[in-house]
Amino acid sequence: MDATPTQGEAARTAWVGVSAAGGAEKPGTFALQELPEGRPGPPASSARRRGRRPRPPKLYRIGEVVAYSGLSRQSVHNYTTMGLLHEARWTEGGHRLYDESVFERLDEIAEMKAQGRSLREIRKHFARIDAAGA
Repeated sequence: MDATPTQGEAARTAWVGVSAAGGAEKPGTFALQELPEGRPGPPASSARRRGRRPRPPKLYRIGEVVAYSGLSRQSVHNYTTMGLLHEARWTEGGHRLYDESVFERLDEIAEMKAQGRSLREIRKHFARIDAAGA
């Protein structure tokens, strides 16, 4: 019998916020915890499949996208205004929120830039993809 966990078994853990003394959540601090039986796990992300550290399933502010991606805040902002990235929604205070797909899109942008493609070519590529998905 194979000892490797199946995709369903691997999805039995999730990143959750870590609480400080007094029960207040420490912002930006997460720990991997096992999910209780009967609770559905998160979908297997491409980050897990590629061997990267899994990211917590949630919406991310631009500062968190910067921290996880290693890009500058200005680059993320520019990619958003160019249409390369899309906000999932906005907070009442006007902050952009991105979903987990932003990390896959950033990886694709980095790969295309490494291949020598210009931002104009990359924008046209994603415009075609976005139009086909609409």
